[in-house]
Amino acid sequence: MKTLTDIEVLEGVKVLVRADFNVPMRNGVIEDGFRIKSTLPTIDYLRSKGAKVILISHLESIDGSNQTLKPVADELIKMGEPVVFVKDFKKAHEILEVQIKNGDCVLLENLRFFEGEKANDTHFAQELASFADIYVNDAFSVSHREHASIVGIPKFLPSYAGIQFEKEVAALSKVFNPAHPFLFILGGAKFETKLPLLQKFMNIADTIFVGGALANDFYKAKGYEIGTSLVSKGNLPVAEFVASSKVLLPVDVLNQHNEAKPADGVLKIDKILDSGPQTLEMLKAEISKARCILWNGPLGLYEEGYKSATLGLARLISEATAQGIETIVGGGDTLAAIAEGNLQDTFTFISTGGGAMLDFLAKGTLPGIEALNASEI
Repeated sequence: MKTLTDIEVLEGVKVLVRADFNVPMRNGVIEDGFRIKSTLPTIDYLRSKGAKVILISHLESIDGSNQTLKPVADELIKMGEPVVFVKDFKKAHEILEVQIKNGDCVLLENLRFFEGEKANDTHFAQELASFADIYVNDAFSVSHREHASIVGIPKFLPSYAGIQFEKEVAALSKVFNPAHPFLFILGGAKFETKLPLLQKFMNIADTIFVGGALANDFYKAKGYEIGTSLVSKGNLPVAEFVASSKVLLPVDVLNQHNEAKPADGVLKIDKILDSGPQTLEMLKAEISKARCILWNGPLGLYEEGYKSATLGLARLISEATAQGIETIVGGGDTLAAIAEGNLQDTFTFISTGGGAMLDFLAKGTLPGIEALNASEI
């Protein structure tokens, strides 16, 4: 995989940068600019070398509707990047030829306003490629998607990994051969999407803690009464994990009345919404023994306001980092908890990826990585 330092000449070169500016927004206001900040080193490097930088990205609201990238352009300007926002793709070529000088930067409108993006349409990929001389992928968090801006463009331009992209691959690859004891904390939901990850890390981790809605699948397999708690659909191969001594579950859970119930014997609870205080104490003990910690996913229904265990875990892992333990974390709600606790600078590495992080950890590669490696132009 070629990186920015492999590019010999950038002065006057038009560089198309696939960024991930899909940031959480509320009423048109950006709530967390972590992904934008993560792309700044690549932008600054290219601008310092005299390149003409063309940024492309997507942006969706919570309900999945596509949004204009204008607020992102405004945020970049606040961060010290003099970005020109180009809403009309038809005018982009003229603007790039006439108005943009070496070291300047433009941001094109949301890629997902065009059907060709998600369809990985060849003609749309060619249109995007026509804006530049070189392509840089700095959107690791979207690189598990086979979209035109991820896997299509490298077929038409010399292609390189951006600085954040390179950091993601290097940091996440460390857990394939980690320092031991190695603690893997996996939360969230959708056991079927996490199954390959659990199978892989059963052979790598010393201890695996399973929390969030994933733990409900384990309780169900144990025959516990869990009421209307969120569980995955279908018959899932949970038994091999339930029987393993290295797999830990929450020792107490919270219901909708914030009452802690012990998760031993026959758990009878109407609905599990979060892990309890005794679980955090257990995790504190496990964290103190670890030399490397990997964490992805919340311990409760974070998006519905059940945050206490996830916020507490974020603080515990943050404190472990200060003690010299390697801590690698990621995932949408995980990032939200870190931001809410103002802990952004207190981990060894924070991945911008959610699904991309999980896919890379399970497979060791992504479609976006394969596209960069296959680019021979």
